[in-house]
Amino acid sequence: MLAALAVVLTAVAPRAMARQEVFRRSPRAALLGWQAVSLAAVVSAVSAAPLAVHALALGGAGWAAWAAVPALAFSGLVLGRLLWSGHLVGTRLRAARREHRVLVDALGEAVDDEVRVLAHPTPTAYCLPGLRRRVVLTEGTLRALPGEELDAVLAHERAHLRARHDLVLEFFTVLHQSAPSRLQAPEALREVRLLVEVLADRAARRRTGPVPLARALVALAGASHPETALAATADVSATRTRMALLAEDDAPGWLAPVVYAFAAGVLAAPLALLGLALGSMGA
Repeated sequence: MLAALAVVLTAVAPRAMARQEVFRRSPRAALLGWQAVSLAAVVSAVSAAPLAVHALALGGAGWAAWAAVPALAFSGLVLGRLLWSGHLVGTRLRAARREHRVLVDALGEAVDDEVRVLAHPTPTAYCLPGLRRRVVLTEGTLRALPGEELDAVLAHERAHLRARHDLVLEFFTVLHQSAPSRLQAPEALREVRLLVEVLADRAARRRTGPVPLARALVALAGASHPETALAATADVSATRTRMALLAEDDAPGWLAPVVYAFAAGVLAAPLALLGLALGSMGA
């Protein structure tokens, strides 16, 4: 059951959740739900094989000791892939951001300790998270956006930096890349990226209202930005989705509690199976 749960939570649940667009109206709760599904999948995958071997040994199976080797190897493989993926993703992101920050500081004009303006005509805006974080704009952005719209973009980028959305995306990228290719769900990664942008949009909307933010999103739609940055710019489809969410009323009061309850239930499922299995072995 734990092995089956691991497969369902890795390959089936993310695709089903990505189709539930109502979750986007409560992005903070939805992100917690995605994290719960991911952690529950890891717990299920890591614990299934050793638990099975333990059960065989208690049942008197003579070959249980031999089965322990591949079982432990499987669990070690799962953990090893997670750690290696975390190392690769983290190292690549931090190195790329460090190099880009050096270029931005060298070529850009400093507006304050955080904001840099690059001499480029294309409107774009993004942020570089980290200890020496930066918000990067172009001269094209300053020309294209009047005061309130520029304030909305800055509020959006600073919300990314303040909430450390980069760590959320890094967590899900590591899990995505560590999963076997046949079990990967790219829909899940796209949905998480969208939810992070929606959270930053909510922060900007609270500061300037929905209209300036919507106009800024249209002006910046499709603009390019570094892969390792978090940006207000997005492809046309994502921009259309974010604008539709800006125009919607606040989420119904029941939505967040339902999503939180779902997250708690999902995270409790592998723990409950482990408890039942260990309890039956003890009996």
